[in-house]
Amino acid sequence: MTDNTQTALVTGASRGLGAALAEAFAAHGYHVIAVARTVGGLEELDDRIKAAGGQATLAPMDVTDAGAMQHLCRSIHDRWGGLDAWAHTAIHAAPLTPTDMIDDKDWSKSWEINVEATRRLIAYVSPLLRARPGARGIFFDDPRGGQKFFGSYGATKAAQIALARSWQAETDHTGPRVEIVTPEPMPTAVRARFYPGEPRDTLSSPSARTDWLRALATP
Repeated sequence: MTDNTQTALVTGASRGLGAALAEAFAAHGYHVIAVARTVGGLEELDDRIKAAGGQATLAPMDVTDAGAMQHLCRSIHDRWGGLDAWAHTAIHAAPLTPTDMIDDKDWSKSWEINVEATRRLIAYVSPLLRARPGARGIFFDDPRGGQKFFGSYGATKAAQIALARSWQAETDHTGPRVEIVTPEPMPTAVRARFYPGEPRDTLSSPSARTDWLRALATP
């Protein structure tokens, strides 16, 4: 049996932008399905959402686990009948390195998380979004492709966004709506890995950008 509760799936929800988006969706009345590998981060997110009067379902899963993602999407279908929003923030930030020194494991992990998992998730989530009028998928660009030392991250992030842009063009008239957003620099763990010496207090945290988050969470 399903209900008409507004639902938002956030993949990569345990910290940074994903966590801030999950809280923003919950504040707008969505039941948030929060996916991440970090159990502690998800539990802290759940505490904040509940303290603010919202609701969330925690899904401590790896987005690269195809079976787990299939099971999750089937469970969403069985309980709610569909999704009103999906925000995909899960990402792997490989260490910066010259292109001719990219490590095989770093490259494989970047491809699996940033590209292959995204491809599968689009296939799994698309029917859930199509089941709800006005539903949308949200992706976050970080155009590093071609920049020195960003070979693994830049190439796989560009491939992820290329998938999103193709899906966006294909669903232009039929839905779901696909949005691709380029955030301003934020003091996230991903950015800290790329710019370890950067003063973090010069950047606004995701949760501090209330107007921007409100706009993203509003249909």
